[in-house]
Amino acid sequence: METGEGADGPGGPGLGCASFNQDSTSLAVGTKTGYRLFSVTSVDKLDCIHESDTPDVYIVERLFSSSLVVVVSQAMPRRMNVYHFKKGTEICNYSYSNSILAVRLNRQRLVVCLEESVYIHNIKDMKLLKTLLNTPSNLSGLCALSTNHSNSYLAYPGSATIGEIIVYDANNLSTVTMIPAHDSPLAAITFNASGTKLASASERGTVIRVFTIPEGLRLFEFRRGMKRYVNISSLSFSPDAQFLCASSNTETVHIFKLEQHGPSGDEESPTWSAYMGKMFSAASSYLPAQVSGMMCQDRAFATVRLQMAGQRNVCTLATIQKLPRLLVSSSDGQLFIYNVDPQDGGECTLVKTHRLFGADEEQGTGEAEGTAPPQPCQSYAATVAMPTTGPVSATLTGYSEDGGAIKGEVIPEHEIAAGPVCLDDETEFPPINWCRDGSRSGKERRT
Repeated sequence: METGEGADGPGGPGLGCASFNQDSTSLAVGTKTGYRLFSVTSVDKLDCIHESDTPDVYIVERLFSSSLVVVVSQAMPRRMNVYHFKKGTEICNYSYSNSILAVRLNRQRLVVCLEESVYIHNIKDMKLLKTLLNTPSNLSGLCALSTNHSNSYLAYPGSATIGEIIVYDANNLSTVTMIPAHDSPLAAITFNASGTKLASASERGTVIRVFTIPEGLRLFEFRRGMKRYVNISSLSFSPDAQFLCASSNTETVHIFKLEQHGPSGDEESPTWSAYMGKMFSAASSYLPAQVSGMMCQDRAFATVRLQMAGQRNVCTLATIQKLPRLLVSSSDGQLFIYNVDPQDGGECTLVKTHRLFGADEEQGTGEAEGTAPPQPCQSYAATVAMPTTGPVSATLTGYSEDGGAIKGEVIPEHEIAAGPVCLDDETEFPPINWCRDGSRSGKERRT
């Protein structure tokens, strides 16, 4: 799945970012003193599975449950570092022409978003496949990548002044459609797990819409509220795409139910709400678009009242220990876990609160990836101009299935071609075909 994070979140530990991985089994957080990866597969126990002292991290993204983690720090905001955190080694690093605002990844693609450009890499060998230049100004780095690598759709703003969404096929490298989603600029977008639905919210934060992918047809429209505009910080579908949660800078998290009442269902169980729904649907065809849109909007199925307001947070819906849960990570360094009633909805129950950082925060004890002096890296301003079919070196530095990642180890190209090498010991995707070119103790990026 795809989540948002704030680079200037308040709080004791100086939390700079927070993101759940694609299947909501892991939480990554970055602070002024390092970053941590947590396993969130249990309600009562929050396991810290990795800790690093790389300072001022403002982007950290983990690929599913693999050992691949992408890190960007304030010290080098133009450089993306890709690590194998279990072995404490760097896979590769890439530098870009401007500051990196967001990174999204699935098992097929790795996407880097800058203010006015988007870079699409093949995650198996980190080769640059496509550069989308001169995209509309995107100061927040807003973008979404489908976690389903078969439907590897990318979404990003098509305008800086209105809520247009460009849907791009990251596998076939072609534009799919443009969705006129909102009248005001976009604030949040996300795909469901299968890449068949896209949810969006604008800067006003009052209406959330869901569209079909790749057609771009409006499927649902939910009203978060009418009294005030809010800043929606994250949207997330449930694993089965039956629910959609939205968090903002207010104290309320909304959960919407993606439910369509078919004619047969309504006839079998006629209710007053279903009858009124039919009436409104019939009447909407005779009313102005703004009025009919208001009549077709559904309000929240379930809600959560957070213990704080005015703080940026990120939310996700997950199944933990066979029960549906809502997870909310706040910028003050807390993780809240709520029970969700999938039948009746209503107010969700808080079952556990975890502190992501203790009162006496210790320095990171993980491998010191960030302690080595920075190496000069060629920017993408020069890289993009290079031919994409250039010569490939005869040897590539990377991971072997038996020996793992040893700094300076060289794997012959024929060994890589014989079969994909796995990222870690659990046969987790993706295979990484190369890492570094072997120079300068393996710290230089391939050019």
